Amino acid sequence: MSPEVVRSDLVVEADGLARCGWVGADPEYIRYHDEEWGQPLHGDRALFEKMSLEGFQAGLSWITILRKRPRFREVFEGFEPEVVATFGGDDIERLMADAGIVRNRAKIEATISNARLVADMAAGDLDALLWSFAVPPGDRPRPTVLSEVPATTAASDALSRDLRRRGFRFVGPTTMYALMQSAGMVDDHLDGCWRAV
Repeated sequence: MSPEVVRSDLVVEADGLARCGWVGADPEYIRYHDEEWGQPLHGDRALFEKMSLEGFQAGLSWITILRKRPRFREVFEGFEPEVVATFGGDDIERLMADAGIVRNRAKIEATISNARLVADMAAGDLDALLWSFAVPPGDRPRPTVLSEVPATTAASDALSRDLRRRGFRFVGPTTMYALMQSAGMVDDHLDGCWRAV
């Protein structure tokens, strides 16, 4: 059954729930929207994974990364920063040969470099750093259409600058805003979406 458009940028699927229109009808996207996107995510490992996957997503669609995420998790050892930090040249070549992930040398090298930075931080510091840029609920009106959802904000610009100053790579303002949205640091579920709180 095709989704029913109830208002510009909101759709209702067969289950009767209104969702943000970017979800479409893809079952994996629906699950991701309903269970993950915009839900508060904490923990250094989980946030390192999210940061890494958002970096790999740059220039691609998120559904591509979502479909490849199981393989990413496998070949990047569950995105354990201390383990990924030990990756060397042989690992880079192994990853470049793996068709199950996005084979981009610069993004692979950035993930390893970023893991080394995270591994050098005290436990909980990455979580605290990223969440220090979160947008408190009610600080801005909930978007009603997708065109009201920005690609970057002052907070994502500031987060990007802070991370780049520390040596992190593939953490531009747009990528960091996507991270903030997906990790629940900002709530961009459209007004009328069943996940909007």
